[in-house]
Amino acid sequence: MSVPSNFVSIHPYFKAHPGKLPAIKAAFPAFIEKTATEARNLFYGFTVNGDEIFCREGYAGAEGVLAHLDNVGALLAEVLKISDLIRLEVHGPAEELDKLKEPLAHLKPAWFVAEESFYGS
Repeated sequence: MSVPSNFVSIHPYFKAHPGKLPAIKAAFPAFIEKTATEARNLFYGFTVNGDEIFCREGYAGAEGVLAHLDNVGALLAEVLKISDLIRLEVHGPAEELDKLKEPLAHLKPAWFVAEESFYGS
């Protein structure tokens, strides 16, 4: 897979409310189905550690991130009724992160600027 130079990844960590992990896991297929339609999505999936859920996701540029959040907004709103967003990181080139700082400010992410990268072919 060729990775674009404007690659941005977002790293949300959620904590399921007591007894709600099965309901969150049941929503995974709907998230994946919607995300699979996004032209700028590079990868997407979930990992689970106890009652903590992590979504591994990458996009071609800030526009890909914003399109994704718009696309899954309703699903995300439902999941946030039964979980808490405990941490959000956004990783990528400074010029792409700058495009996201205002639209994502309400989520209070940690911003990680890409300095050096290598992507195998």
